[in-house]
Amino acid sequence: MDTDAKITSIHTVSGIIAGFISYILSSGTLPIIGKNEALATFVGVIILLVVGNLCEKWFSKEEVGGFKGWFASGVIPFSLVWFLVWAMLLTMNLHPLHANPLPQGK
Repeated sequence: MDTDAKITSIHTVSGIIAGFISYILSSGTLPIIGKNEALATFVGVIILLVVGNLCEKWFSKEEVGGFKGWFASGVIPFSLVWFLVWAMLLTMNLHPLHANPLPQGK
């Protein structure tokens, strides 16, 4: 498998995980934190930086292509998948406190 494909797949999987964590932090699932979109965004950026540094250690910097290669193979796929998963989970209202039950007939 090509190095770019490996980096893209690693960042895509981490984007899915980051989207789920961002959903948990921004939907009010954790009562201690509440609905905190800023913290969810911060955690996503931290995950992106950690995964980028891990890819740089696993593959050589020349193999990755420097910042330009990491941006094309890592940052763009990560951010697209991260925001897509986060938005999908937010619009699905998975949290039981957010569910609107249907009105009961008399």
